[in-house]
Order: sequence, then structure tokens, then C-alpha cells
Amino acid sequence: MEEFSKTNGLTSAQVSERIAQGKVNQTSTLKTKSYKRIFYDNICTLFNLINVILFVLLLLVGSYKNLLFIGVVFFNTIIGIIQEIRSKISVDKLTILTESKVTVVRDGKEIEISKDEIVLDDIIILSRGCQIPADCVVVDGDCKVNESLLTGESDLIPKNTGDELLSGSFISAGKCYAQVTHVGADCYAAKINNEAKYVKKNESQILSSFKFIIKLCTIIIVPLGILLFVSKFFIHGGTIQSSVLSTVAALVGMIPSGMILLTSTVLAVSVVKLSRQKVLVNEMYCIETLARVDVICLDKTGTLTAESMNVTDVLTFDNSLEEIKLALSSIYSASEDKNATIQAIGDYIEGTKPVSSEFFHGFSSETKWSGGKFSNGKTYVIGASEFVFKDKEKYKEVFDKINEINDTVRILALAVSNNEIQNGKLPDDLKPMALVLIKDKLRDNVQDTVNYFKEQGVTLKVISGDSIKTVKNIAKDCGIEGAERAVNMTEVKTNEELEKVAKTCNVFGRVTPVQKKKLVLALKAKGHKVAMTGDGVNDVLALKEADCSVAMASGSEAARNVSQLVLTDNDFAAMPRVVAEGRRSINNLERSSSLYLVKTVYSILLSIFFIFATMQYPFEPIQLTLIGGLTIGLPSFVLALQPNKNIVKGNFTFNIIARALPAALCVALNIIIAEIFCKNLGIEFAQFSTISVYVTALTCLLLVIRLSLPLNALRGAMLFVSIAGITIAFTFFGWLFSLTMLSTNAIILLAVLAAGTIIVFNILYNIASKLIEENKNKS
Repeated sequence: MEEFSKTNGLTSAQVSERIAQGKVNQTSTLKTKSYKRIFYDNICTLFNLINVILFVLLLLVGSYKNLLFIGVVFFNTIIGIIQEIRSKISVDKLTILTESKVTVVRDGKEIEISKDEIVLDDIIILSRGCQIPADCVVVDGDCKVNESLLTGESDLIPKNTGDELLSGSFISAGKCYAQVTHVGADCYAAKINNEAKYVKKNESQILSSFKFIIKLCTIIIVPLGILLFVSKFFIHGGTIQSSVLSTVAALVGMIPSGMILLTSTVLAVSVVKLSRQKVLVNEMYCIETLARVDVICLDKTGTLTAESMNVTDVLTFDNSLEEIKLALSSIYSASEDKNATIQAIGDYIEGTKPVSSEFFHGFSSETKWSGGKFSNGKTYVIGASEFVFKDKEKYKEVFDKINEINDTVRILALAVSNNEIQNGKLPDDLKPMALVLIKDKLRDNVQDTVNYFKEQGVTLKVISGDSIKTVKNIAKDCGIEGAERAVNMTEVKTNEELEKVAKTCNVFGRVTPVQKKKLVLALKAKGHKVAMTGDGVNDVLALKEADCSVAMASGSEAARNVSQLVLTDNDFAAMPRVVAEGRRSINNLERSSSLYLVKTVYSILLSIFFIFATMQYPFEPIQLTLIGGLTIGLPSFVLALQPNKNIVKGNFTFNIIARALPAALCVALNIIIAEIFCKNLGIEFAQFSTISVYVTALTCLLLVIRLSLPLNALRGAMLFVSIAGITIAFTFFGWLFSLTMLSTNAIILLAVLAAGTIIVFNILYNIASKLIEENKNKS
């Protein structure tokens, strides 16, 4: 490490030399997929490989009209690529806008650069809320570091000159100059996780469901295909062309490839929509989690309240206003962290000349005070009254005066002592100087936001480090239910008490960072889906544990780096739109995905049956392409983009299978019954195939109709297009889809099957709907 110069840092020539040597803080991890990766992931899939093999088989036997299904596969792939690229562009733009900068000293000047531009031996300036971007050593100043993102321990670790700072941890208090010792992949955090960022475990039911379905199809599809071909060609003496057609049709029907495309498309559309509303989505599947949220925990500061504050009054004790302003001015001058509270004090004492500090403790969320020794021999301290004056009996006068304050204000206690702060502990002889009243400004539209969540059945819980009276009054002003039962968390001593208040109360004051985390965990333990919004380093532990974490872009870097969503315009009023988008996406995905499973389920059942049946498999690939396009593809995308604000409940896999089974069972039963009657009545295979196509189309349309209720203009238009499309195809293009004229016996059989399908399907669907509702209520 070269000799340190806090005032000069590296020269431009030294920076250029290190860049040329590759000693730059660049990491291999990308914020989003690369374009190459997007193309690869959408093209090189198992189902695409199977479809290509089936395409080649049809090509070899000369069945060219049945090659149409590959066009659907092609367009599905293209759509998936386009949507992911659109999503990537939106996220990358917002990432650049919200990316935090690092202050470095170069050529004797302080400049801001991105973390990727840091070079070895750079001098970086770190203050409260900064996440350490690269391993470094403190060369001037002191700070307290929280390494919980690396170690899981939330204790503050003091760092002084010569101490090492690990990338991925963050500054909780103080300010220092540090010299970079490792960059890029050599950093501690990079060795652990390839990036200095906490990655939340993905708990997506959709992802788990699709992995299960893909795994099941993969296990079934190959052996069933082989058995079906062997049965039709070798055992029942079919031609090579008819056997290949039967096998390909069965396998094409089993592949729910459109379902995966639908999901990625809908989530990508949601990402783009949210980006337009100034919401950065760091993890796509968190949209699902957010849709299931029934409790939102709010940090008051920066969420319900705006960032601007002002001092409304100063209540004095035995000191003059001039003495009080001198103390406040000195504390303001010594404070490195100019947060909204300190800035309000700075505006109040403008023009008052401070005395210099000899030693100063910066504010931290854990201690809830700041102060130090000054050149006039005095020690000034300001902070939360309960933490500055811990003996309430000794300082009864202070707390009596606080109890008389009814306004919605933040109350800070100012104290003085002739003794120094020792080892982070305040002197015993502190004397109260004043109570400083600071007014929080409520965010615009916060009342409308609170009312929205009330209507949607989402419980709002305010969890703040501020005084119980301040939090309680602000919660009342915002219309938070249960604000009158606000809990002072300094009085909650045991985990049992904490779990009880977490369940019964909605407003909490004087909450420590560890208690915030415990409250979130207690709510999750009760079966709630919990979202946490916050903007400070004191929110990080709770944000990590929440099912869905939301940060403000203007907040601390540490908060943004552990959050799945970032509100780039720092407006809590965006949350209703975010939750609504999540619910719309997931509820509609659940409804639309069942359409794809119908084809998969009945194809598997029929493949098993026709291994033993003497007749050929009744479908050709082109017939399934027609039915799939008009009763699955088109309806699924229309339904997936419809408004839907219902809270997401129940198990995703259970719900989509339950909705799919009535139609799948009806199709399978119809064709099995048709096969038996056609064989006994002497109805030829071509008519059997035509009957199978007709009843399958009818059954799928019945499911689309039920899923489309209640009808609106768009769903009505979609149904019209689907029904009209199938009618026109069957009437005028029957030759293309291998449909034939039906005999009298065949028409009677078709009519009986159609009537029975309408009755049986609706009975089964009603039973399935009841089971789904019971499952949701249990959950």
C-alpha cells in the first residue's frame, strides 16, 4: 500500500496505471441477464429440443402440414426474448439512475464515481449509511461498522485508524477516510457471494410449481412416446407415417411450453409497468410474493413522512436560548451525518457560531444519541429522551414536560455535562438543557394510500425508532388502525411479550433494529406474508427477513442493497400500484396456467390408454395446434393481462391443477367412450378423429367461458374470436385439419357426448371451485 495522503489521494496518472493493470473494482456479476444469456435461456430449453426432434420426425415421414406446430414454438420463443429484453432495458435504466456513488479523493479533490471505477489504493470517504464497496483500511477518522450482511451478527464493531473494513458491510455511525486494499473478485464479499449484496432465498410457488410440472413431464414424455410408437407400429401394425403422427401428436400435447412463456411474459410486462411507475424490481419473482402480502410494516421516517423537517419549538430548562443554540450549533457542526433531523437543527441555529469539537460520537440507530466533548470544556449530547436520560425518576421533570406535549412532533432531549463520554457511555451527571420539538411533514396522498390498504384487507404496522408519542400521533394523523394502542418497545423485555404485541398491535415506537427484525419474524411465524418498507441502516435486518422488502432510493445504500423493490421516486404512494400489479399478475397467471395443464393432463391419460387400444391416437399435431391456439394461447394471454385486485391465497399448484382437471377428465373420458362406441358401431377412424376434435374443442371452450366470468368487453371479444375461429376452421378448412363428414351414428354419438360434456364439466368445475375456495380459506 502506497503512502497515504488524505488531502491528495491518487493522481490521474496513478489511476490510469492501475486501470491498465486491471486493478479496478469491477465484478463479474451483472444486474440483469446479458443479451447472450437471454437468447440462450429462451432458445436452449428442453421443450424446444423435444419439439425440434418431433419436427424432424414429421419431416422425415413427409407430413408437412403437421409441421405448423413448430411455428407456435418459434413465435413463443421470439415473444419470450422480446419481453425479457424489454424488461432488461427498463431495469438497467432504473439501476443506473438509482446506483449509489462513492466519494473518492483524487488529485487533491473529492469526486463522485461509481463503485466499478474504484481502483487499488484509492482513498474513499465513508459515512453513515454507506455500504463499503471494496476491502480497505481506515487511514483517518473512526466509525462503527455493521457486518450483518456478511456474518449475520448485528453488533456494531468500532473501527479506528489501521483497522480493516470488509466489503459488503456498512457504516452505522461515524465518518472515515479509507484506503482500498482489494478490488473486484479479490474482495472478501466477492469471495463469499461474488458480489457485496445480500441475496434473498426465492420462495416462489409459481417457480416451484413449474419446476415440478417440467420434471414430471420430462420423466413421463420419453417412455410414453416410445411405448406409444412401439404399440402402434409393431403391435397393432400401423404404418410408419400414422405411428409417427400419433406419437408426435401425443407428445406435442404433453408439453406445456406456452405456460412457461406466459409466466415469463406476464412477469416481464409487470417489471416494465412498474418501471414506468418508478419502481425498480431487483427480483422478478418477488412480484408473486408481494401479491400474497397481507401485512406491510412501515418505517415511519421516509415512508409515511417526507424527508423535510423543521424545528417548531424549543422548551428550555435552566439554560438561556443563547446557550442552547450554541450547543445545538456545535453538535450540528461536528455531525458528519447530515440527516433530516440534523438538517432541521442546522436551519434553526443558522447564524450561531459553534465551538469546535475535540471528540464526537456520531448518531447510530442502536444508541439513539450523538454528542461529544467541545473546546469550551462542555460535553453536549442530543438524542431520544429515554436513551439520554435512562433514569426516569431522576429526570422526572423532563418526562413530565414531555407528557404535556400533545402535538405530532419528534422530541429530542439536549443535555450538558462537565465530564466526558467514556467508552460510548454517557456521563452520570448529565443536566437537561432543552427539549427540541421537530415536526415531520406527512407525505402527499398518504391518507389515500392507507385507506387503499384498509379496503384491500392489508394490515399496516408502523415500526419506528422514534418516541412512542411521536409515532402514535403520526399514525393517528395517517389513519392507521389501532394507533391508540401504540407500544413502547423499550418496555417489551421478552420474546413472548414481543410475539404478543406483534399480533395484537399495529404501532410501535422506540424500536431497535434487532426488535424490528424480531417483529417481522413473529408475524411470519403466525402465517402472515410480510412486506417491509424502509430507507435506513436501522431497517436492514428487518428488510432481510421480510417476505418482500421495499426500499426508498434516497435512503441508505445498505437498505437498497437488501431490498427486492426500490421506489425510485421515494414515494410510498406508489405501493398500492405495486401491490395491485402483483395481484393482477399472479391471480391471472393462476387462472390462465390451468388452460395449459388441460392439454398436458388429457394427453398423458390418452397416451396411456392408446398404448393398449387398437385404434390409432385420434389427434394430428395440426389439430392440436388449432385447438391450442384458439382455446389456450389467445385466451391465456388475454386473461393474464386483465384487472384483478383480489389478494392471492392458497397453493398455486393445487389451484391450477384443480381448475384444469374437470376439462382434462372430460376430454379423456369423451375420447375413451368414443373409441369404444366407434369400434363397436363400425365407425371408421377418420370420423372417430373428427368427433374427438369436436368434443375436445367444446370442452376447452367451456373452460375458457368459466374462466372469463364475469364477462367484460375484452373477454367477450376474446370468446367471440375463439368460437368464430374454431367454427370457421371446422366449416371451411376441414380438409386442412383432416376433418371428415360424419355419418348418422357418428352425429348422434357426437350430440350425446356434447350434451354430457356440458353437464359433467360444469358439475366437476363447481366441485373444483369449492375445493379451491376451501383451500384458500385454510391458508
